[in-house]
Amino acid sequence: MAESTRLVDLVQERIDQFLEERSPQLSAISDEIGDFVGYSREVLSGGKRFRALFCYWGWQSVSSPGVGFDVAEDSAALDLPGVVSAAAALELFHAAALVHDDIMDKSDTRRGRPAAHRRFETLHRESGWTNDATAFGGSAGLLLGDLLLGWSDELFDEGLRALADPAAAAAGRKEFNRMRAEVTVGQYLDIVEENAWRIHPESELLPRAHRVIVYKSAKYSVEAPLAIGAALGGGTSEQSAALREFGLPLGVAYQLRDDLLGVFGDPAVTGKPAGDDLREGKRTVLIALARPLLPGNARSLLDELLGDPELDAQQVEVLQNVLRESGAIDRVERIIAHNVGRAKTAIVDAPLSASSRTQLLQLADTVIRRTA
Repeated sequence: MAESTRLVDLVQERIDQFLEERSPQLSAISDEIGDFVGYSREVLSGGKRFRALFCYWGWQSVSSPGVGFDVAEDSAALDLPGVVSAAAALELFHAAALVHDDIMDKSDTRRGRPAAHRRFETLHRESGWTNDATAFGGSAGLLLGDLLLGWSDELFDEGLRALADPAAAAAGRKEFNRMRAEVTVGQYLDIVEENAWRIHPESELLPRAHRVIVYKSAKYSVEAPLAIGAALGGGTSEQSAALREFGLPLGVAYQLRDDLLGVFGDPAVTGKPAGDDLREGKRTVLIALARPLLPGNARSLLDELLGDPELDAQQVEVLQNVLRESGAIDRVERIIAHNVGRAKTAIVDAPLSASSRTQLLQLADTVIRRTA
């Protein structure tokens, strides 16, 4: 995975360069913008860079069939700088989505540090300002997310302008726009489900939860970055279809693993409190699978406690035990394994470069075995 490691470094360098270029523009407006710029740097530091990696390997898989490629060599003759910028833009978009998501979920932490809106709350309190610190934090966090969203578009356009083929650039832009619309709608479906689940029959809860996974995460986390990369490389419809057939089921598996971590993950590893998804009332596939398997009293307890932001450690443990005893965890693990199998099968004989197929298969194992 040396090539992937090098790509992650290049993406971080590109993000840092972009921030260095934009920061003076903001700082020149007012000294008070300093914290705003500083928080944007924090949000954009670290992370696994999966979206950037899938974008790069989507591009690489259609750009050099059957030939390996080292990003450290001969990159000037290729479209690599533009692809790196596009991949970095996906990470800016992801950062914007996380900032907004944390506000909607009222999350306190992200990657072991205070969420952006909580940082702004602290700034308000420590500065001795008037009015409500929580309201200020939420408003400032929204604006930071909006800024990152706009910056992602700017950086993506810079990447497109660096490509040699205008048709590939146009195709990449179309895929990016599609991703942006789908994840926004998916996020809306997520909050609808948290609020409207009681009015729907039990038989509809699982397919509705699966639909949220597809549009909020699976497409945006894996399928769309692959499709964007393939478009930037001028991939054929057959190549793009193979990458989508790989990306969608893998994206579903990715989010199912995330859902398990959101309930059972180790806070020291995930950087978020134990059972955070339980406090937020996430109506995930895990919950949809568990409810029909539970006896009436356990189901009532689940429905009563799920979504209570004041859940204490003991109540979280009670809900964790309820879900374990339901057998739903094993079912989710089987669904994960099934989807990973589908994904891997989709690219075995696909018209993609051999080295890229190998890297994509390794990435598939990495994303579903993660612990954070």
